[in-house]
Amino acid sequence: MTFRGWEKVTINNTAEGLVEGIAPVIISASRSTDIPAFYSGWFIKRLRAGYTKWTNPFNRRNQYVSFKNTRAIIFWTKNARPMLPHLPEINQRDINYYFTFTLNDYEEEGLEPNVPKIGERIETFKELSSLIGKEKVIWRFDPLILSDKLTVPVLLDRISKVGKQIHPYTKKLVISFADISIYAKVKRNLKSGGFSDYREFDQDGIMEIAAGLEEINRSWGLEIATCAEEVDLSKFGIKKNKCVDDALIIKLFNHDQKLMDFLGYGQSHQDLFGATSSERETTGNLKDKGQRKPCGCIVSKDIGQYNTCMHLCVYCYANYSKKLVEKNYKRSRDGNFESILCD
Repeated sequence: MTFRGWEKVTINNTAEGLVEGIAPVIISASRSTDIPAFYSGWFIKRLRAGYTKWTNPFNRRNQYVSFKNTRAIIFWTKNARPMLPHLPEINQRDINYYFTFTLNDYEEEGLEPNVPKIGERIETFKELSSLIGKEKVIWRFDPLILSDKLTVPVLLDRISKVGKQIHPYTKKLVISFADISIYAKVKRNLKSGGFSDYREFDQDGIMEIAAGLEEINRSWGLEIATCAEEVDLSKFGIKKNKCVDDALIIKLFNHDQKLMDFLGYGQSHQDLFGATSSERETTGNLKDKGQRKPCGCIVSKDIGQYNTCMHLCVYCYANYSKKLVEKNYKRSRDGNFESILCD
């Protein structure tokens, strides 16, 4: 099967009347901002309305997105706490979902100035896992970033301390190595945030991290994977990840026939592929071509917007103006929600 684009639908927008939109099967919420942490109320309002509006950050064109066909949502967050009260409603709507939960420890460096304290985030991680199951809560320690004081041994120690507390509450750890040189705004943000002694990972540093993780993981038994990295770390038992992951979706949600049909997975495919139910996956033609080449994600529709995440992490590529982020967030708190993430 080859992905040819989402179904086109007509949406009844209360402000503009009938408009054309798309009806994606898989929603990403979101690579561009932390919807669970800051816009969970907005998300539920839009889910109830049946659609949202997304603005392309490059050409500023609007696109309407219907939830008519949505069968799976991938939530990206550093603080799922505000979304927890809304999970029962999502469950009632019979929509499948899982979380990629970034749980770093950069408190001493101030790299993530507005995230809750590490202890609070660990407790939220545990509570979320207890509510929805540990296979649906993926731990990210991401990105790994180096400085004069933030060395490989220090990073491994921090991963170990967090992992000792949460490894029973997840099945997977995802890492990535900070790509600073290719993002001018990230370099600028790091310097303005007082983190000018950052360093890129070299091959030796990557191998040292991988070997350290392999050793730490002997007592955890987690699957470890890299996000959007070219480097092959398979000799350390580290795989290449798909954050929007067809194999995981099939494993978790194979009861959803519409979702399985979209992925090209089902009983009717058994003879075609000559595989057992535990071996069958998709044909591989659903890769998201809008992401970087090393990214393994399958297609999804992201509904977030740049310059709206109030975590204000200094290494973030999705915020290029702190003042604009703060202005947007204030407008959202003043009730102008839809003008920020669009309606």
